[in-house]
Amino acid sequence: MSEARGPRWLDADQQGSWRAFAVGVTLLLDRLDADLQREFDLSLTEYEILVRLSERPQCSMRMAQLADALAHSRSRVTHTVARMQKAGLVKRSTSPEDGRGIVCTLTDRGHDLLVEAAPVHVQGVRDYLVDLASCDDFAALGRVMNAVTDRLIECHPEADIRP
Repeated sequence: MSEARGPRWLDADQQGSWRAFAVGVTLLLDRLDADLQREFDLSLTEYEILVRLSERPQCSMRMAQLADALAHSRSRVTHTVARMQKAGLVKRSTSPEDGRGIVCTLTDRGHDLLVEAAPVHVQGVRDYLVDLASCDDFAALGRVMNAVTDRLIECHPEADIRP
């Protein structure tokens, strides 16, 4: 009988890097969200919904696909989209393809808000992340996160949210 293998503990450097990553990501997303809230009364999740819709043909996407693309639960996206619909940023309708699914579509008002908010968001991404790293370090971050994504999707193919 083989001996049970214990956890491969992180060494001090790895633990420090892991904690820096976890805290940094939390603070980064919170700051990006706060900037959008302050300037536009728009959450980071709402901003991402506007972005995802703007990148699609006819600025439309099935709600299930939208939830998958954001890696959020369908109920969370449904509640967020309901708020956005009340604000006139998106509209929901029955899918013209099969009449069963619900499609979310960017409105002109939502597009205008996205155009206005995008420079603030991009400046935040630059100020709080991109411009703090060398080109090589930022490229390495991208490679690491792509490897993380690939591994997690390999383990859970249903979670593949890549375009």
